[in-house]
Amino acid sequence: MDLSDLPPLPSYDLTPLPSLIPPIPDKLLTLLLPVAAYWGLSMFFHWIDTRDYLSRYRLHTPAEVLKRNHVSRWEVIRDVVIQQVIQTAVGWLLGMTEPDDYYGKEHYDVAVWARRIRIAQRAIPGILGSVGLDAEGLAKKAAGSYPTLGGALAGGHYPLLENAFSAQTGSTTLPAFAGWEIFAAQALYWYLVPAMQFLLAIVVVDTWQYFLHRAMHMNKWLYNTFHSRHHRLYVPYAFGALYNHPFEGFLLDTLGASVAFKLAGLSTRQGMWFFTGSTFKTVDDHCGYALPWDPLQLITSNNAGYHDVHHQTWGVKTNFSQPFFTFWDRLLGTAWTGGDVSARYEKARLTAQRKVDQDNSITHSNPARSLSESHEPYQNELANATVLRSHDQKHIKPSAPSGKATQQAAGSREQVLEDRKDGGLGIVSEEAEEEKEAKVALRRGARKKSSGSTMQAGSFKGLRERVNGSLHGRTGSRLGVESSR
Repeated sequence: MDLSDLPPLPSYDLTPLPSLIPPIPDKLLTLLLPVAAYWGLSMFFHWIDTRDYLSRYRLHTPAEVLKRNHVSRWEVIRDVVIQQVIQTAVGWLLGMTEPDDYYGKEHYDVAVWARRIRIAQRAIPGILGSVGLDAEGLAKKAAGSYPTLGGALAGGHYPLLENAFSAQTGSTTLPAFAGWEIFAAQALYWYLVPAMQFLLAIVVVDTWQYFLHRAMHMNKWLYNTFHSRHHRLYVPYAFGALYNHPFEGFLLDTLGASVAFKLAGLSTRQGMWFFTGSTFKTVDDHCGYALPWDPLQLITSNNAGYHDVHHQTWGVKTNFSQPFFTFWDRLLGTAWTGGDVSARYEKARLTAQRKVDQDNSITHSNPARSLSESHEPYQNELANATVLRSHDQKHIKPSAPSGKATQQAAGSREQVLEDRKDGGLGIVSEEAEEEKEAKVALRRGARKKSSGSTMQAGSFKGLRERVNGSLHGRTGSRLGVESSR
């Protein structure tokens, strides 16, 4: 390829890139920011948890956190800190493989892209000729009024664009870039290429985590040995996002992000934003809130509501995708297909609250009396939770095969039952007891006509509104059902 007619590349001098936050080196900041982001965002959600702010956007109640989870908060904090120590050590080793960052070469790199654009224009005459157009004739006609267009049609020949240079042998002229070529090259260098790098990193980490996460559920030994620890949190909360077995945390999170960083060719500063952004997204997916104004929950359908289904006993073998998008679940048929899950959530909420009320009654009154209390205070809401009709799901594509949702729930419960250490018969028995209590309350309600029908409708109005908002409003997948966005 003849490059003699191309504009020359400028010279450059490299200077070490100053730290983003002096005096902290960028490589050290890359290790610190994800940890700070994790605890900063987690403590924000913990703060609104403890003060019961934004309760209307909760996916679960405080009573569920207390009664349904099978691990203490201090155990969660301990394991998260262990994972972050491992994460920091691996990040330090990864940083040692990266060259120091310099600046001063930007104009040279933009010129390289401008040259590539000029070379690409050489294909234009052949492309036009293949469809029967005379590129040379078109270029001559355009040259008078539109010289830039004429030069592009001629295959990137711009005879009027020259720069004068002085040399020891005298002055000389060399080809120059057109203004549009420099503009396009700058757009590529500063925006399009970095965006494609981040997109590639996201696809890599999503792919890495999906298939390893799915393997953790499909292989009994992997699940019982490693992944079941994370599923002690049936009601996820923000600072439990990285509560994992140390080996799983290294394999899925730390190593996966490192591989994505390397394959995408990110710089140290790009890696800083990628690792920190991934941390924010992971915490947000476990926050337990469906916030209509949360950008992380609006940009992608893989949000707190979507991932929360995966933490339930009936959905543990669905919704494997994390942390960014759900395309692997959609392509491979592992997304939850059971439609509206409001009744399931409401029964769990009411049962947890009833257990808390019983505990309080045992503490402050006669224990024997509290154990024999009737279901009457709960029967109206239990009835509504049981008979809640499903909303129209026809806009969701692809449509679920008949019986698939039942198979998903059965397979999920089977996995919980097989996990004798962290799940097992006790968890499934608790759910069976919830169903039994709901049926008892319904039978009593049928025999005893209550005069509170208006109150009954009002007590459940909030849940219906939340479901409608989830399916058709701003929070398109709050309860694990995507809208047609």
